[in-house]
Amino acid sequence: MPELIEAEIYRGALAATIGRRIAGVEILTPSFFHSGDLGDDTAVSTLIGSRIEAVERHGKVVIMRTDTGHDLSVRFGMTGRVIVDGDAPIDALEYGPRRDDEAWDRLRLHLDDGFAVRFNDPRRFGSVSLDADLHALGPDIVSATVAQWRAALVGRRPVKAVLLDQARLAGLGNLLCDEILWRSALAPTRPADSLDREAFVELRRTARATIRLLSRRGGSHRGDLQEQRHVGGRCPADGTGLRREVVAGRTTYWCPTHQH
Repeated sequence: MPELIEAEIYRGALAATIGRRIAGVEILTPSFFHSGDLGDDTAVSTLIGSRIEAVERHGKVVIMRTDTGHDLSVRFGMTGRVIVDGDAPIDALEYGPRRDDEAWDRLRLHLDDGFAVRFNDPRRFGSVSLDADLHALGPDIVSATVAQWRAALVGRRPVKAVLLDQARLAGLGNLLCDEILWRSALAPTRPADSLDREAFVELRRTARATIRLLSRRGGSHRGDLQEQRHVGGRCPADGTGLRREVVAGRTTYWCPTHQH
């Protein structure tokens, strides 16, 4: 599923829309577009003619800002992708189909010079929202300060549950979280408030380094743990059989030998 790395790739691709005006909006799947209290027709009328001034990312959400003060917030769910003027910045997602099918297009933006953006989502867990309230999101994990990390890692919930909680720190999904915890030698089931100073510093350092590394590799699914995420998989570090269990509602793989 798209995590912050994939969202950042999409943000970069959507930057090509900056300076262009919205000429048309095709809502192909009504449940995919969230227009709030305006209703779809009014929302579309509001967008027509507006110029895209900036494209930003916060956590796993990409925000397209217009000169009229209205924003479009894009969430990618499990299988969401964007195709920007015919080019797909990500050919296929790890848990999505390996082909492009316009039948899975949920919304299309047509810009004033013929430029088009397709929001494609086979499983329809993503969305495009007008003027979404993003205040419930925690600080972006890439830019979060030490103090914000400390404020997030409180309570007896498993550390993985806390890292996946977008209200604490925004950006991580299942694959990236498992990779970070594996590299940090932390068990995903360990209570968040049990981390001493050394473990806390190592987790934050490793998270930042892992995000940079996997960004260079091209995706959250490019981690060293990824190929062993299956029944019978073994730890790439020490060869121990990986433990598979559900943590925070997500299938989790971790090494019981070196992760504590």
